[in-house]
Amino acid sequence: MTAKAEPITHLENDRTIVTEWRFAPGAETGHHRHGYDYVIVPLTSGRLKIVAPDGSESFSELTSGQSYFRQAGVEHNVINANDHDFAFVEVEFK
Repeated sequence: MTAKAEPITHLENDRTIVTEWRFAPGAETGHHRHGYDYVIVPLTSGRLKIVAPDGSESFSELTSGQSYFRQAGVEHNVINANDHDFAFVEVEFK
């Protein structure tokens, strides 16, 4: 069985959801679709494997503190491709 990433909800109100995601090496979120626009704030630096709905794979190099924005509708599975723990904060805009 594949390890699951651990979500920790820090804040949820009528406008935002703030979730910290913690990944052991090889852990994954599972396939999901983002229902809201969101910003990712990496807490650590490293490489994530992204698996699209069609099974295609790509890799993203994230650097601690270098945020990025995505629009609602993104579908993927996110996997920690490092030999160390990885974490980021996801801020969703309702």
